[in-house]
Amino acid sequence: MPFEPPIIQLCPVTAHLVPKLLDLRLRPDQVRMVASVADSLEEAETDEDARPRAILHDGEPVGFLMYDATSADDVAQLYRFIIDERQQGRGFGRAALSAVIAEIRREPHVLKISICYEPENLAARQLYLSAGFVEQGLDEDGEMIAHLALPPSF
Repeated sequence: MPFEPPIIQLCPVTAHLVPKLLDLRLRPDQVRMVASVADSLEEAETDEDARPRAILHDGEPVGFLMYDATSADDVAQLYRFIIDERQQGRGFGRAALSAVIAEIRREPHVLKISICYEPENLAARQLYLSAGFVEQGLDEDGEMIAHLALPPSF
């Protein structure tokens, strides 16, 4: 029987969701690889271009992501992506990545999605490459930069 991806929903972050999002946890080996939800929400308060999203399954948060589709002319930057350690390995990351790509595709000016991740984060690397991202090399902070080209919509 083929693997059925879980059904998730991306939702803007509301005050009701914040306490539950703050309960999301990373595995100890992942903590240094991505900013916390608390830091991300604090950043989103001062960055009008940030688009924080709760990743919900059956109405409950299983992850968090944040992107910016307005700062650069034709590039969206996916710069936070967290799946709770208790929910990892269940397909939520793949489903959420597909959902955020679909959401970003609705921005007619965006032709490319850019992400950065720690090169040793093999799970993230595998996920992004399987979605069609192409690695571009390391940035000045030693993070891998990868891009996904989006075909123009007509």
